[in-house]
Amino acid sequence: MPEIGRPLKIRRAIEVGHVFKLGTKYSEKFGAVYTDAQKQSKLMIMGCYGIGISRTLQAVIEQSHDADGVVWPWNVAPFQVLVVLLDPQMPEAAELGRKLAAGRRSRRGGRAGGRPHRAPGREIQRCRLIGLPLRITIGGRGLKEGVIEMKWRTEKDVAKVPLAEAEARVRSAVTAAQLAAKA
Repeated sequence: MPEIGRPLKIRRAIEVGHVFKLGTKYSEKFGAVYTDAQKQSKLMIMGCYGIGISRTLQAVIEQSHDADGVVWPWNVAPFQVLVVLLDPQMPEAAELGRKLAAGRRSRRGGRAGGRPHRAPGREIQRCRLIGLPLRITIGGRGLKEGVIEMKWRTEKDVAKVPLAEAEARVRSAVTAAQLAAKA
C-alpha cells in the first residue's frame, strides 16, 4: 500500500459506477493487438466502465432529501416546475395553468409537469414528497384574490404573485434557477 505521509481518512461514499478489467478475453477474439518497443505483437489488456442511471438517481436522492421527502436539484429533476390546479373545472385556472406549463415546455431546459385534481392538502403534500424544485399553485382562494402561489422546495415561504405578473415572474424564476445550476 503506498504511503503519502498523511493518515488515511475513511469516508462514506456512494458507488455510482464500475470499472471492469476484462483482460485479454475480448482482444483475443477480435485480434486487438499492439506492437511494443521491441516490435513484438501483444494482446491489448482491455477494460470498461459503466455509470448506472439508477445508482446515480439513488445517490442524488440520498444526498438531496429532508424530512418531507426528495429535494431534486434543478439539473436532474424529472420536471423543474410543477403546475398544480386546485380547481381544474375553473376555466381561468385551467387556462393560466396551460399557459404557464406551455411556456416552460417551450423554453430550452424548462420542463413543466401538470397534476390532476386532488384534495388541495394532499396535492401539496405530494408535491413536497416528490420534491420538484418549483411548485406553482393556481386556484382556490388565491385565484379569487388575484394571485398564484410560487413555492420553492428548498424554501419555507410561499410567494403570492399577482396574476398580471405570473408569467413574467415564473419565467424570471426559472431563468435564475437555470443560471444558478450552470454556475
